[in-house]
Amino acid sequence: MPLVEPLDHMANPDVAELVTFYNETLGFCPNSLLTMQRRPDIAEAFVLLNKAVMANRGRLTAEQKRLMAYLTSAQSGCRYCQAHTLLAAERYGGSDERLKQIWNFRDSAVFSSAEKALFEFALAASAVPNAVDETIETDLKRFWDDGEIVEALGVIALFGYLNRWNDSMATRIESPAQAAAERHDTGLNWEPGKHQP
Repeated sequence: MPLVEPLDHMANPDVAELVTFYNETLGFCPNSLLTMQRRPDIAEAFVLLNKAVMANRGRLTAEQKRLMAYLTSAQSGCRYCQAHTLLAAERYGGSDERLKQIWNFRDSAVFSSAEKALFEFALAASAVPNAVDETIETDLKRFWDDGEIVEALGVIALFGYLNRWNDSMATRIESPAQAAAERHDTGLNWEPGKHQP
């Protein structure tokens, strides 16, 4: 049972306008935003930050950003966010093979060396304590410019917020996200846990 129940997506007219962003990204408005709308300023600020972070300004693709978000969420253990990021990666062009291989990216030929550097950065930056070191930095800078690194860390930090929000709230999982997590089992034996439908 969620700590706080989500409100209907039409409960706040200001937030209702923001729902369109998620209808594109996921195909539905997530319960996390519907819970945030109890304080509309939080919901609005979150959506604006999400839009800014997920905008593609360099060579990072929408799919790569969602795969980084998945790794961040898997690292922190948030099953709700794992499911959402797999669904979003799928919707932004992630192949079944790439989605199934993401947790084993180091040994997979479906990811480039540049992507592997990004994914190592995602795991190191989302670790507690933080594990970004000179080796991670050097490898990352071989492939990505400063603006792209800022974009990448924006994704990691955004999902640090979401992982804590959804795990603490025990946000109820939506059926399309749950189906995506079950479809793309990454070897972590995904199950909804506290995020029961």
